[in-house]
Amino acid sequence: MYHPVITDVEGPKINAEERALFSEFRPFGFILFKRNCDNPEQLKALTDDMLGLTGNEDIPILIDQEGGRVARLGPPYWKKYPSAEIYSHIYETSPDLAITAVQVHASLMAADLVNVGINVNCYPVADLLFEGADKVIGDRSYGERPNKVSLLARAASEGMLSNGIIPIIKHIPGHGRADVDSHLKLPVVDTPLEILRETDFIPFGNLNDMPCAMTAHVIYSAIDAENCASISPKLINDIIRGEMGFKGVLISDDVSMKALHGSPADNALASLEAGCDLALHCNGSFEERRSVLEATKNKLIDDDSRIIEILKRKRTPRDINQEMLYDWLLNVIKGYE
Repeated sequence: MYHPVITDVEGPKINAEERALFSEFRPFGFILFKRNCDNPEQLKALTDDMLGLTGNEDIPILIDQEGGRVARLGPPYWKKYPSAEIYSHIYETSPDLAITAVQVHASLMAADLVNVGINVNCYPVADLLFEGADKVIGDRSYGERPNKVSLLARAASEGMLSNGIIPIIKHIPGHGRADVDSHLKLPVVDTPLEILRETDFIPFGNLNDMPCAMTAHVIYSAIDAENCASISPKLINDIIRGEMGFKGVLISDDVSMKALHGSPADNALASLEAGCDLALHCNGSFEERRSVLEATKNKLIDDDSRIIEILKRKRTPRDINQEMLYDWLLNVIKGYE
């Protein structure tokens, strides 16, 4: 049995206090940050330890590896990748080239992740780009048009899946209009529902067959004026599960972000009760980690859960020529910078 929580660790190794905690309250999975990633050998040892500690080789080990400003792995041990924005530019003159380039980008990152024991990536961003919105999305978006974003985000997702990594599309049902950073404050979007259906919601509906999605800590007042998507039963049930038809694993964004006003433990419970399958808790103190895990003790996931079945559906990684593909990608990008 697992607590429905994705948690993290303080450093490049699991310390004794954490080891005791995870033995007492077994988390469903882990998420990694730069502080956890010194070099490939160390990182592989850490992910192996996480698998061994939980006793399940299929537990999700997540990372945020998009490229650009959101990249936990980078030089000198891992290659540098661009943000999504460049592919949006390429698409304007060469749609097929942009789609291929995104697939290559995703395949290369997936190979990096597989080699160090990571099996889930919080990528791609399927949020639309809006002028005047907060820059928290910005160059992480594939553009301003729903169809373009749908195609490029699918290319990214397929590049991950084809190389053994499960993608998490984010931030469902759309973070692009937010005028504040949800890490710091709760965004409120007052756009009418019909306009949201014609814009922000389209990429997520088009990607409803993906295995995982991450919620947005954003209020959409036309749907639920009181609760952001991550803790809104109406938005999760009626829009994400209903209109969009998303059947995969729904993961909350980080329950310690300032957009949510409760404690991490209260926020985790609220997200699970609203309909999220898993609560993500990042960068908290040891005491906060314990409180989140303890608070979810009545919502345990068993070994034959649909969540585990979905996450088991990883494809066998392909054998790719990383150096050749990376050189090709850099040449494509150079022509559009």
